[in-house]
Amino acid sequence: MHSKQNDLVGPEHTSESKAVIRRSPLKFSLAAVVIVVLIVTGVGAGLIPRSRQQTELRGETLELSIPTVTVVSPALGQSGCPLPLPAEIKPWIETPIYARANGYLKHRLVDIGDQVEAGQLLAEIDTPELDQELDRAQALQAQAEAAAELAKMTSARWTILSNTKAVSDQENDEKQADFKLKAATAESACAEVRRLQKLRSFTHLTAPFAGTITVRNIDSGDLIVAAGGKELFHLAQTQKLRVFVQVPQAMARSIRSGQTAEMTLPELPGRAFVAKVIRTATVIAADSRTLLVELHVDNPKEEVLAGSYAQVRFTEARMESALTLQANTVLFRAEGPQIGVVKGDGTVELRTVKLGRDFGQTIEILTGVDLEDRVIVNPSESLESGATVSIKETAKKGIPRG
Repeated sequence: MHSKQNDLVGPEHTSESKAVIRRSPLKFSLAAVVIVVLIVTGVGAGLIPRSRQQTELRGETLELSIPTVTVVSPALGQSGCPLPLPAEIKPWIETPIYARANGYLKHRLVDIGDQVEAGQLLAEIDTPELDQELDRAQALQAQAEAAAELAKMTSARWTILSNTKAVSDQENDEKQADFKLKAATAESACAEVRRLQKLRSFTHLTAPFAGTITVRNIDSGDLIVAAGGKELFHLAQTQKLRVFVQVPQAMARSIRSGQTAEMTLPELPGRAFVAKVIRTATVIAADSRTLLVELHVDNPKEEVLAGSYAQVRFTEARMESALTLQANTVLFRAEGPQIGVVKGDGTVELRTVKLGRDFGQTIEILTGVDLEDRVIVNPSESLESGATVSIKETAKKGIPRG
């Protein structure tokens, strides 16, 4: 039976069966690959948009977490004619006049506002006690001179007797020493008389130089005590004036002797007086960081009153240019004024600065900032060094002020 069936199947049917058997695994492999590709493509098509959305979300979140700031760069201030500086006007020469002798004011010959010449008599002091001391000293002087004269004659006689051996050398030496003692006593009495005479000359108060009486604190009959320290008169010379100005450190290097300046007074608007720089203190005062400058002003008509407040503008001086920033860039903290500077990597650096003149919208920055720095405008009070920021825009530089 089997042999017959096998015989019925020819060689052609046998080869076709083998071919089918060979193709079946190949078709199955291709289908599997296609299915895998379709699955991977579908998964990828679903994951890629989601990953993209997550990336965009993370970027937006990070961007929202970084504050955005506006920055501005410092502007260079213009160097021009400096601002007027407060000044103090003083007389060319002034001095208080005190008493050197005790007594009573006998006569007062001048009053405030009087013009006096050098050596002019201002007042007389009555000194009864000093007069008595002088009389006593003169009597003691006469007594000492008489004793010295007698000792001189005695020493001369004993010198002659000593040469003839009529007296001993010891006795002669004693007479010579007595003469020297009496002569010294007489000289001492003369010195005391001269001292009292000098004191008595102080009973006449005279002007040491020509000027104006600006203070008078006594009147006829007042008790005068030399050791009391009471000022009797004050004399000032005001036809030429000294003007003192405290110049800021930024302007100090441009001040030179011989420069001219303009002095103005509030009570004389529109008037300007020419002042000349005579000398400077040559050192900066540690307490105020200013340089003391002395100027001279001619005042022949005495239009300017000594002791007045004035303003001086140094027209020939130029201040060194300082950087300026908008006033709303400065943080005022316990450490002092600070600014926030954005560095190249986007981080913030807080710097302590030293402020100069305040112009309202802008302010001078003397130290702590460079011309290329990017300074944050309207910084928040919570701003700290190391914080990361994003620059939104760069504001225009403030108008420099000179």
